[in-house]
Amino acid sequence: MNSSAHARPTFRDTMRRLQSAQKGHARGAPGYSVYVNRKIGRVLAALAYRLGLTPNQVTVVSAIHTFAALILIMTVPISWWLGILVALLLVLGYAWDSADGQVARLRGGGSIAGEWLDHFVDALKVSSLHLAVLVGLYRFAPDAAEGWLWLPLAFSVVATTTFFGMLLNDLLKGARGVPSTHARGGGTFRRSMLLLPTDFGVVCLVFVLWGVTEVFLVVYAILFAFCAAFLVLAAVKWFREMRNVDGGHAGA
Repeated sequence: MNSSAHARPTFRDTMRRLQSAQKGHARGAPGYSVYVNRKIGRVLAALAYRLGLTPNQVTVVSAIHTFAALILIMTVPISWWLGILVALLLVLGYAWDSADGQVARLRGGGSIAGEWLDHFVDALKVSSLHLAVLVGLYRFAPDAAEGWLWLPLAFSVVATTTFFGMLLNDLLKGARGVPSTHARGGGTFRRSMLLLPTDFGVVCLVFVLWGVTEVFLVVYAILFAFCAAFLVLAAVKWFREMRNVDGGHAGA
């Protein structure tokens, strides 16, 4: 038997290492991501590490769960059991997405290529989820008013723009040596709870209502309203921060 297998720590030891190595959560991180998804991801990361999976392989596992759910939304008629299955797959996909970075820390650090792959898959996921909802509603919810079909389109725009804005902030600030907008260690429980409706994990959970289309659409619309309002307020804040960066850079 491979001696490296004997040298690998136990599952309990791995969990202990992960817990002690946790970073403070980002200032803008909402509650589900911080207090639920990270903990599920920690368990999956320990399991992946014990199985010898690399961070990139964990990212692929995350993508398989997420896109399996999207395919089901677009190809299977709406039902209560489908909603539960889709929600489960999305939740697991999101948890595995949290696990890849934790596996990287266990293995001594990640790589630029791994970070690129993680963000690339995230961008694909964020831009595709609501378009899958659009296709599913169009194909399998003929009784829903046509006006509802604008909602996933708008949600896709908001989600993609928010994701791009966050990445762009960090990229531009990092290029000028300015701390990230989402610097870790600045988050509070109250702030995380206030941001809960904008959490991708909450969007995943809402699919348990997929089988009751009318209820799903109402809750989905409420989440969209929160996310759109967050984007408007965040965009104003981000632009001001960029102007401050410009001023500080010009005076350097």
